[in-house]
Amino acid sequence: MSVETAETTHLADARIAPALELVWREAHLLDRKQYEEWDRLWAPGGLYVIPIEPDSEDFESALNMVYDDDRMRRMRIERLTSGYSISATAAARTVRTLSRFVVQHRDEESVELCSAQVLVGHRREETFVLAADVTHRIRLDGPRPLIQQKVVRLINSTDSVNSSGFLL
Repeated sequence: MSVETAETTHLADARIAPALELVWREAHLLDRKQYEEWDRLWAPGGLYVIPIEPDSEDFESALNMVYDDDRMRRMRIERLTSGYSISATAAARTVRTLSRFVVQHRDEESVELCSAQVLVGHRREETFVLAADVTHRIRLDGPRPLIQQKVVRLINSTDSVNSSGFLL
């Protein structure tokens, strides 16, 4: 016997599958360090945020590890791909898994998905694990889905963080 609730019917919504595919595509590109292609997944004016405070919502006024608009995101990509920064020369290899997708909001123009991310990385003969709650706001009002906002809430965000050499 099947019980249908509002929680289980989200996957039947035709807007959800393209948003999920975009999030999975993003993870694939990041693990392969295809940062220029990753940048093309973003909507103009899109924000990439890694807040320090776990419950922060006012990212513009809060202290963040990352608060990147288009310009800053492209500068970060340049540092990671130029070979001139320590983050580029000691870049970690990563494999990330995203799961536990929950639709937070949906309308005709956008979908907001929350998920869990577990990232396993390897750098300088050391393997490490990072976990985060991730929220993607995906724009659906153009010819293809685009990331409007990505917020990565690391579970250890209030601890000291070493330079990563990769994007979350």
